Amino acid sequence: MSRIACGVVAGPLYLVVGYAQAFTREGFDLSRHPFSMLSLGSLGWIQIANFIVCGALFLVAATGMARRTRWGARLIGLMGAGMVLGGVFVADPAMGFPAGAPDGPPAALSWHGALHAVAFGLAMIGWIGACFVFARTLGGWLAVMSGLTGVLLMVPMAFLGTPGGTVLLYVVATIGWVWTSVVSLKLSRPAFSS
Repeated sequence: MSRIACGVVAGPLYLVVGYAQAFTREGFDLSRHPFSMLSLGSLGWIQIANFIVCGALFLVAATGMARRTRWGARLIGLMGAGMVLGGVFVADPAMGFPAGAPDGPPAALSWHGALHAVAFGLAMIGWIGACFVFARTLGGWLAVMSGLTGVLLMVPMAFLGTPGGTVLLYVVATIGWVWTSVVSLKLSRPAFSS
């Protein structure tokens, strides 16, 4: 199996594990809580592992991509590193999750909550940047899909913390994970040429 193929499975794995928890964890609300908050509580280890395993899969995929696209590989690697760090440094309890947490945002971020936010930022920079690199590297419909995905991934950032912003993030991120798998699949094929 090609190292790049790790990028094919990482996105769907992240989504399946994340959504399975979102629909089964008591008190978790997809309209209010990002997946990061699943790292909290007694079952938080599942999401922590999800971040770390999927991030590591993207790091492995990036090493295989490096032979085909240096900057695309670096940016996918940055996304993977951000995910790993997002698992190591957990978000702060907020918005009523887990049970007993304050109903609104935290009054101040803890050191690990702040590092989680930095990790999220790094992952998003890598992910969005990779979209635009692949928009130039790949041809045809995949180039168009890459550019559109990059633009879409930027949209929710303007709406985080607003009503509907979290739902928008889920919709766009799901599109982004599908894009990541499709590009990884394309790059894993021997016929790919840059």
